[in-house]
Amino acid sequence: MSKIRILPEQLANRIAAGEVVERPASVVKELLENSLDAGASRIEIEIEGNGTRLIRVIDNGEGMDEDDMLLCLERHGTSKIATDQDLAAISSLGFRGEAIPSIGSVSRMTITSRPQGSSLGTRVALDYGKVINVHEIGCSRGTIFEIHNLFGNTPARRKFLRTTRTELAHIEEVVKSYAVAAPAITFIMRVDEREVLHFESSQSLPDRLAAILHYQGQFMEVGKADNKDCHAAYVHGYLLPPDAIVASSAGIRLLVNGRAVRDRMIVHGVAEGLRNFLMKGRNPAGLIHLRLPPEDVDVNVHPTKQEIRLRDSQAIHQMICQAVEQAMQEHQKKLQSTIFRAAPLQEHRPQPEPTSQPVPRQDKLPTTPLPFSSVPKPFYPESPVSPAAASTLQTTEPIPAPFSPTTQPLSTTQQALPAAKAPGHGLKIIGQYNNLYIFCQSENGDLLVVDQHAAHERLLFEDLKRQFMQGHIASQTLLFPATVELSIAETECVEQHGDEIKQMGFTVREFGGNSFIISAVPAMAGQCNPGELFVDILARFGNADEKKGKGSILDDILASMACKAAVKAGDTLHALEINALLTRMARADLFSHCPHGRPVLKHFTATEVKKWFHRT
Repeated sequence: MSKIRILPEQLANRIAAGEVVERPASVVKELLENSLDAGASRIEIEIEGNGTRLIRVIDNGEGMDEDDMLLCLERHGTSKIATDQDLAAISSLGFRGEAIPSIGSVSRMTITSRPQGSSLGTRVALDYGKVINVHEIGCSRGTIFEIHNLFGNTPARRKFLRTTRTELAHIEEVVKSYAVAAPAITFIMRVDEREVLHFESSQSLPDRLAAILHYQGQFMEVGKADNKDCHAAYVHGYLLPPDAIVASSAGIRLLVNGRAVRDRMIVHGVAEGLRNFLMKGRNPAGLIHLRLPPEDVDVNVHPTKQEIRLRDSQAIHQMICQAVEQAMQEHQKKLQSTIFRAAPLQEHRPQPEPTSQPVPRQDKLPTTPLPFSSVPKPFYPESPVSPAAASTLQTTEPIPAPFSPTTQPLSTTQQALPAAKAPGHGLKIIGQYNNLYIFCQSENGDLLVVDQHAAHERLLFEDLKRQFMQGHIASQTLLFPATVELSIAETECVEQHGDEIKQMGFTVREFGGNSFIISAVPAMAGQCNPGELFVDILARFGNADEKKGKGSILDDILASMACKAAVKAGDTLHALEINALLTRMARADLFSHCPHGRPVLKHFTATEVKKWFHRT
């Protein structure tokens, strides 16, 4: 007698249910996808208990007649595909014909449906996969699925379910995902006859997403990114700004051709687009909807169709990254238009060319304040500007007198800062608080607080990155070269990354053994200790995470260089330096966050300030 036997149909369905129906949320997902494929414009979901007692999904789609209802109970009965060509280009959410018979095999299921043009509908009742009743019934157009006593015949599966709150949370997530995937459709969800979600078709997608994320600010809209490798593909979505305050559980929802999916590559592309704007430990949040030709997506690689495979994942990753970067740039422009007055281009001073002549290192900073430039000047302690020094500055504007906001009264500070003539940024400088934060007032009376270190760090980082991409960071030759002793690992790192180190503005040569001589450093880091800066860069090369791309590693190194060269907390700034910093921020392409993701500024409207003191 043969050992191999064909399994009974009912047992095969229960095995399939083990893959397709993981928990009550899996049932809701499959039924929602069927309703959307049926062209429904209104879908209602009713849950009792944790979903095992009752799941009812009501839609007003095209409905089914009696023959179709009986056929949909058979395994692999589907109206979505018919040929091999159809399978190669899936455009519907469901297509395998496994969901309904699988769900029916582990529950008591009732289906009521009426197609348009028919005066009566049909009701079919199943008891754990067995059809027990079929009869005509008067009903509305569309389909009603009722799932009672889910996993009633598989107590082991029910035993592994989580708490009621957890299972309901999973169901809510499914409904929310498809609510943003189909914003033109009304979704209503009730739990124990209590309405917990209601999305009307008249609601816009951003409003629907804001309600889901409990966010009241403005989104960054992600549009199509030009990519020659993705002619028929585009990406659209809405992301929260990096410093948005939302629940820690808020994440990013991914859609591919209207299907809610999980894909680490897409999430990585979004994170790469927001690189140097997200703080460590924070993840992007919002919605990304990727539209691709159906033949470029394989949705048949996972039993629940929650994971997909893309034909050209590298090109798609690049497209998403570019789209998110463009969205961030547009967000920066909106911030600038809100905060700063338009900076006249004719006031922009030419950037001095970096010198290649030996410059002596100075342990003590000079006392003459100078404006910011691409080769940053140090920030100086309080001291008056001498007439001789003032005459050497290339400016037609009067040099503001120095100020000490921590020791002088407000009226004196305002007199010392001719803010009405603030060049290029249109802000009235109130003063410097705690030698770290710059307080300003905008033309409409709003309050702006700027972190001087974070702001300068971002500007220096963008300068370093731009110079690096152009082939070489401006260097400064040291009058007295520095000697460093390196470990064996650090010596190997110098040999391995010699080209990148040279491109960063260092000139290094061997001096015998593990000794190296540093004769030039990046001009922006001219005030830093050459040996410490060089060893820190080698350490970052050596500790680089292999999972990170080369661009991320270089960005981390350039960010470290910018951090060391930027003005520090505790440095007192003169009015001229503050004006120069704000003017550069008003003209910069990217300015709102330091390279490590910390916000550069905080904006308070006049109304918000009044609320603090209950004046509204």
